[in-house]
Amino acid sequence: MNNQTQWYVKPVVFVLCLLPFAYLLFGVLTSADFLGANPVEYLAHRTGDWGLRFMLIVLMVSPLRRLTGWSGLLKFRRLLGLFAFFYVTLHLVVYVGLDLGFNWPDLGEDILERPYITVGFTAWLLLIPLALTSTRKMMRVLGRRWKKLHQLVYLIAFAGVVHYVWLVKKDLSEPLIYVGIFVVLMLLRLPARLTKQPQVN
Repeated sequence: MNNQTQWYVKPVVFVLCLLPFAYLLFGVLTSADFLGANPVEYLAHRTGDWGLRFMLIVLMVSPLRRLTGWSGLLKFRRLLGLFAFFYVTLHLVVYVGLDLGFNWPDLGEDILERPYITVGFTAWLLLIPLALTSTRKMMRVLGRRWKKLHQLVYLIAFAGVVHYVWLVKKDLSEPLIYVGIFVVLMLLRLPARLTKQPQVN
């Protein structure tokens, strides 16, 4: 992908990434029934879903690049990662603000006593340094450490999947779909990982 093509493709990708948020905002502003019987739960689930989806989409970039040979995909990874952080942060704001009413002692209690909250909150904390160091300038400043830091994305995605599985109490069909996608994405990375291993004579 040349710079001229990237000039108009990136804004299109940006708008597409923003559509889930725009849909939620439009629904909240235009329909009293949009959020259903439990508005907070609906918003928490939808923002959480999109946060996890974007995390998995980020993990799809490298395998897709290898399968298609289209190196231009890598140019969108940072944007997709920032939207993952955006939706996960929205998910947290809905939970802390609308569900708990910014009651910080209750938040601390939930983090300590509810494992799925512990895992989810930890995943969000780990996302912060990745978002803050996503610029080219920070890549230059950190050097090799940048790549090591951003390998946290695998742990974060795993934590997101675990958070979802533990959260759902009855029908696990949808969480297990995300588990399956994550496992497949990790398996697709194995050949590249194995070829990078030093050969032993």
